[in-house]
Amino acid sequence: MQMTETKRWRFKGPEMEGAIARWYARVRGSQSQLEAYRKQASQLTAGLLPGARVLEVAPGPGYLAIEIARLGGFQVTGLDISRTFVEIAAENARRAGVEVEFRQGDVAEMPFANESFDLVVCQAAFKNFTLPRSALAEMHRVLRSGGTAVIQDMSRDATHADIDREVKGMELGRISTFTTTATLEMLKRRAYSAAQFERLANQSPFQTCVISTEGIGLEVRLNKKEESK
Repeated sequence: MQMTETKRWRFKGPEMEGAIARWYARVRGSQSQLEAYRKQASQLTAGLLPGARVLEVAPGPGYLAIEIARLGGFQVTGLDISRTFVEIAAENARRAGVEVEFRQGDVAEMPFANESFDLVVCQAAFKNFTLPRSALAEMHRVLRSGGTAVIQDMSRDATHADIDREVKGMELGRISTFTTTATLEMLKRRAYSAAQFERLANQSPFQTCVISTEGIGLEVRLNKKEESK
């Protein structure tokens, strides 16, 4: 359910549709990054029981959701605001031979019933949400009691050197290296520091969170408390 919330300012850049979305899909699909998604998939789902339902919010081209589906035993769904990304992700899943349901929709008003998922994941997107409090409230709503939301994004405290190391590890061409570095420098201005996100989490239905940082990254884990019987 969407809360009454003033929209957060957002730099008005190109929307992730059409050619821009396809360019992003290519940039994020290098072999080194696909290997990183594979590793992340195992880490994020560690401890989940067979048959657990996993939602990735803003999956973009769908690489992480697909790697989670490759592990087997999980029901995986992706929700993205971009129709182009939904099309790209669905095609990527078809080519990979895995079943993932990719749907178009808004994180601030998700088209899912209460307590539908055991794990909600959001990578590299939360800083772009114009209604972050509504997004957290929706993540809490669709999580089952005892479920976890994991948000991985840029840290506002990332340095220029951190960004340079991150882009170097992507193994991109010269032009893509330049544009990706410039994009990350711009997006850092929208990113949250650990202290900022902690305040945001404290005001959400989750009430608390656990935050860790490394390089340009910020990881936030939020647990939905189990109801007292």
